[in-house]
Order: sequence, then C-alpha cells, then structure tokens
Amino acid sequence: MKSPVASALAALLLTSLARAADEPADTPKKPAPETTTRQAVDALSEAELDQVIQFLKDNFINPAALDDAALKRATVQGVLDRIAPGASLFHAPTTADAGASSFRAEILDNRIGYIRLGSITPGNVAELDAALVRFTGSKLNSVVLDLRATPPGSEFEQTAEVCKRFCPKGKVLFSVKKPNIKQEQILTSKEDPKYRGILVVLVDGDTAGNAEVVAAVLRTHVNALVIGQQTKGEAVEFADFPLATGKLLRVAVAEVALPENVTVFPGGVKPDLPVDVTQEDTDKLLKLELEKGVGEFVFETERPRMNEAALVAGTNPELDAAQAAQKAKGEKPKPVLRDAVLQRAVDFITTIAIYERKPGAK
Repeated sequence: MKSPVASALAALLLTSLARAADEPADTPKKPAPETTTRQAVDALSEAELDQVIQFLKDNFINPAALDDAALKRATVQGVLDRIAPGASLFHAPTTADAGASSFRAEILDNRIGYIRLGSITPGNVAELDAALVRFTGSKLNSVVLDLRATPPGSEFEQTAEVCKRFCPKGKVLFSVKKPNIKQEQILTSKEDPKYRGILVVLVDGDTAGNAEVVAAVLRTHVNALVIGQQTKGEAVEFADFPLATGKLLRVAVAEVALPENVTVFPGGVKPDLPVDVTQEDTDKLLKLELEKGVGEFVFETERPRMNEAALVAGTNPELDAAQAAQKAKGEKPKPVLRDAVLQRAVDFITTIAIYERKPGAK
C-alpha cells in the first residue's frame, strides 16, 4: 500500500502533467529574469541599446538627467566599471613618496627558510641571493617566500630576475604584451636556479602587479603552493594620461601573460590554500614582524614547567604562573597575534617532512 505522502506526490505530478497537456504549444513563457544589470545589458543587441537610450530620453520623468553630458558621464562610468582594474581616475599625484619595502630573511625553527621580499629592486634581489646561499649552506629544503609586503609595480625585468632564482633554466617565464603597438617582450630563465626544494608563496588581497606575476610564475614552473587571499588582478603596466582639470586617467597599456597565454589580469591569483584574514590584521602583523622578527608570531611560547634548575633554586614555575594568572583574573586578556597565513605554510611544510620520513616514502 502506498503511503499518504507518496499518493499526494503522485497526484500532484499527474495534475501538473495534465495542465501541461492542456496548455497550447504556442503559449508564451515568461522570460527568466537576468541576475544582474550587466547581464541584462550584455544580452541586448546594438539596435536594442539604441532603443533603450531613446525610450529613456523620451519618457523618463527627469529629462535633464539624460542630456548629452549626463550620457557621457554614464558612458565613462560604465566603461571604467566594466574594465576595472584596467582603468581608473585619480586626483593629481602628490609628491609624497610611498617608500620602499624592506627585505627580511630568517630561519624558522632551524628548518624553514623565510624570505620577505619587500620591494622588487636590484638591492633586494641581491639580498635574496645572499639569503638563498645561507639557506643552502644550512641544508634547508623548504622556503617560504612572502609577497604580502611587496608594493605593486611593473618592473617586469626585475620581476623576471626574482623568478630566475627558482625556475629551471631555459623556461619561458612570462611575456609582456602591448596590443596597441603589437609588441611583445618575452622573458626567459637563462641560468640554473639558486634554490631547489619545497617552495610556499604567501599573498594577500593587496598583492598586485609584479608580485602577482612572481606568484603565478612560481606556481606554474616549480609547483609552488600559494597561500593567503586572492590577489588584485593588476599584473599590467599602467600609463597615466593627464586630464584638463589636473586629474589623471590611469590605463593598463601592457599585459603579462604566462606560457599558453594564461593571464593574471583581471582575475588575479587564486590561492591554493585560502586563509581568511582581514587586511588590517595582515598590515599590523607585517609591521610587527619587520620590527621583532617572524618566529614569535608563528610558534606558541612554551608554558612554564618544573625542571631541575627550578628544583635547585627552590622555585616552582608552574605555581608562579598559576598565581600570576589568578592575580590577573577578571582582567580582559589581550588577544594573541598570530600570523595565520604563515602558520598554514609551516603546517604544510611540516606535513611534507613527516610524510617523507615515513618508511617506504620516496
């Protein structure tokens, strides 16, 4: 015997089929609504675009909102929105210098090389070489390359120099294409890499330009794992065009493409391992790490324990810590800052090391 629920469903299905059979074949169906205004506009033909504009001019309750100047403003606004981040408007540039970003390198837990690249300049590339020599001498087989403090730029020849330190000789790293003059610059790796081993790259939502290119190239050629947030998608060369009022129109005039015409603009680099961290927290951590070092923001400090030295001295570190905690009871504890993105990188490298030590692992 069928259940009441099954019977009801069967009846509903038969009713629906009967209605469909009675409905004339030429009955017009309601069009599916477009999910966004852009999709709706993209579906219009050129003739329909002209019709929309004319209907608006003839019928909208505020004709002044659709005069020639208003339509031009709407056109410019629409174009800028559509091709962002490929073009944008700026006020006149200031003389203030944003400043360079410093290089930093250290060894974490005596087993992982950490490199904060900073600005992609000849000086920092030389620092990179020295750090890689030190890591090789220390027999480190894993490196974390942090691009989160690398300012955006389009110094693509220096960008290629960074990539060459890791990529195999003879590889096409990327090309820079200028469609308006049909020009293409191809950058290749012409020397042996200075480092071979596990490579993890850190990025964030502010990572843009040449730093994005480094992340994409290293993932393509040496299987670097990218951790963090999706980058900005500005792997292009910009040119600034002055307007009559002093404002600037910034336009992407050249685009970076990886082998097989894979581009980073405008989608950016999507991390292999996303980590949700606010940009405010990232900026705060990067500042502190530059001042104090990276280790304390990655590894937890070991809690006080009873040991031989304490016994000789007649003290009890565990009791002292408990009493201090009791004294501070009621006070709101300060949140402990941790670099979650770098922690994920360390966790990944640790997992690989454990796997490689397992019996039978290659």
